[in-house]
Amino acid sequence: MSRPTGLHHVRLSVSDIARSRAFYTQLLGTDPAIDNTAELSDPTAVDDPQRLYGGVVFEVGEQILGLRPVPGAAGETFTPNRVGLDHVSLAVSSRADLEAAAARLSAAGVEHGEIVELSEQGLQILSIQDPDDINLELTAPLPS
Repeated sequence: MSRPTGLHHVRLSVSDIARSRAFYTQLLGTDPAIDNTAELSDPTAVDDPQRLYGGVVFEVGEQILGLRPVPGAAGETFTPNRVGLDHVSLAVSSRADLEAAAARLSAAGVEHGEIVELSEQGLQILSIQDPDDINLELTAPLPS
């Protein structure tokens, strides 16, 4: 097997695709590149990878972030204390980008943490919980 050169995509399972689509549109500042939520009028869509399970796909730089609806998951929330996903970190260029994101999220009524500097790792992060309580971080390098 050849050595991977990076992550191609991440897909998150969500309990309410409309709510999550709106949240990620606000967070990322862009509409989905692909939106198959209209396919959900056909109950077989949630089992069809060709229709992205009735989900959406966002372009994030060179990578892809997908959202997949999970039927019957209403009321469930994510926990990082189970085997699987801990959090998703999205890269931004600078502290100014983190500050702009924090302002945009605050204006939209989205709760978020403070910008935290992790000097040992050379990073600064802004934490956000998505509607299913999945922890997201916007991450920027500390200035050299």
